[in-house]
Amino acid sequence: MNNTTKNLQEQPDLLVVKNLTKHFPVRSGLLQRITAWVQAVDKVSFAVKRGETLGMVGESGCGKTTVGRSILRLIEPTSGEVSFEGKNVLAMNNKELKPFRRDMQIIFQDPYASLNPRMPIGESVMEGLQIHKIGAPKERWEIAINMLKKVGLEEYHARRYPHEFSGGQRQRIGIARALALNPKFIVCDEPVSALDVSIQSQVLNILKDLQKEFGLTYLFIAHNLSVVEHISDRVAVMYLGKMVELTDRESLYREPLHPYTQALLSAIPKPHPGVKRERTILKGDVPSPLNPPKSCRFHTRCPIAVEKCGQDEPEFKEVRPGHWVACWFAE
Repeated sequence: MNNTTKNLQEQPDLLVVKNLTKHFPVRSGLLQRITAWVQAVDKVSFAVKRGETLGMVGESGCGKTTVGRSILRLIEPTSGEVSFEGKNVLAMNNKELKPFRRDMQIIFQDPYASLNPRMPIGESVMEGLQIHKIGAPKERWEIAINMLKKVGLEEYHARRYPHEFSGGQRQRIGIARALALNPKFIVCDEPVSALDVSIQSQVLNILKDLQKEFGLTYLFIAHNLSVVEHISDRVAVMYLGKMVELTDRESLYREPLHPYTQALLSAIPKPHPGVKRERTILKGDVPSPLNPPKSCRFHTRCPIAVEKCGQDEPEFKEVRPGHWVACWFAE
């Protein structure tokens, strides 16, 4: 455990999520009655320290983006509790929630879809300031320009439109817009997955530099384990709406305890052609979230599953200091 991890452990929890659940209704028939529920997120619990970057990984459809958006109440959770600085965000009405919007922001996966194509980017960055009535128009413009410069753009860019920028530049604009309100916590929803590899490193370095400068806390959602290793302090692994492993970065990449995490890490290509990695090939398909297994959700594809795995659900518990796993064989 390095000094940075030790320092973060001493920090207070900025965000605490308990039993977060989100089920989406499936409607059918002429009257559009609810016939089933998609269990996108099911009783997910974790905490994020102030100044920390918590990476969240898993296959597409595992529920990680739903977790991020439910925390911010961009979609309303079915149940659970989200505490930000000791206050339950899910219990707030719209009037009480508005001040918290300034402290909790999001960077979207698709930077082009998240920008208004008819609005110059300077106005897009200022939009949050106008909604929260921060400063006079001149002050808002100065804040917008300053934020654009923080992410490597210039003042003349503020008068251009989104279609005039590359994908990497548009993502920088999205970062500047999230920073304009001076937030404490940012959900980074796969912010580099749509970018070229060379541009990914630039955006990741910008995020790390801004975190140091402004004392930001990140929930970094991604499916690229190499990217998560580069930026995260701790890593949470999700599978089919459940969290299956949570620990610090070094422990996860050195000695993963859950079979699903081991399979994910075995798929990371080695940079040296002569070095071979033993692959863990998962058989079968991911079960449907409409009717997930009542026991361990991974047992249908797990290479070490036994009869018990298909009968009882393992508890998500701390098997080592700071290392949480949901597996019967983790210990």
